Amino acid sequence: MATTTRARRSPADKHDERRTQLAESALTTLGERGYARTTLREIAINSQFSHGVVHYYFQDKLALIVYCVRHYKATCVTRYDEVVATSTTAEGLLGAFSAKLVETLRDEAPMHRLWYDLRSQSMFEESLREAVSMIDATLEDMVWRVVERYSELAGRPTAVPRAAAYGIVDGLFQQALLGHLGGDETALDTIVEQVHGLMPLMLAPAPA
Repeated sequence: MATTTRARRSPADKHDERRTQLAESALTTLGERGYARTTLREIAINSQFSHGVVHYYFQDKLALIVYCVRHYKATCVTRYDEVVATSTTAEGLLGAFSAKLVETLRDEAPMHRLWYDLRSQSMFEESLREAVSMIDATLEDMVWRVVERYSELAGRPTAVPRAAAYGIVDGLFQQALLGHLGGDETALDTIVEQVHGLMPLMLAPAPA
């Protein structure tokens, strides 16, 4: 008699899965209202989960928000890894990278607004700093992978430290986000132009 077996998920796996479901459900509310104006009860009201369930899986609002942002940014980073993996020319990488920046700005602006809100709050709330620093380091690594691949395709060495490269790209992204949220119809086109103009400056001059 033939038998079939099905892998059973451990309690830890089920716990992590439910936390992820809660985080994905909470992100919309958090992105709309921001860190300071959102409570666990409001998150529960705007989701399919009860307040008791939310509180069971997350000790407090801080724990939930940090988990939410970590989860979102971990997903976001993989999109740029695809750009690195599939680009075959320096100009093609710039086009794909800037297009991906525009896509996430246009489609997921509330999530990025939440991230910048959380990062600003970490200047005042020590309990946020470790998580924010960890997420920042992940984003810096992501940007540097793009810069290194661009350097490889262009055949020119990098000319700026990785922290400076991240600061430049992050600054452009935040400016574009502010403009986009403020109704500036040129904001998305502007970041494309800026990426094409500034990325070459991160590399050493071409040999004469």
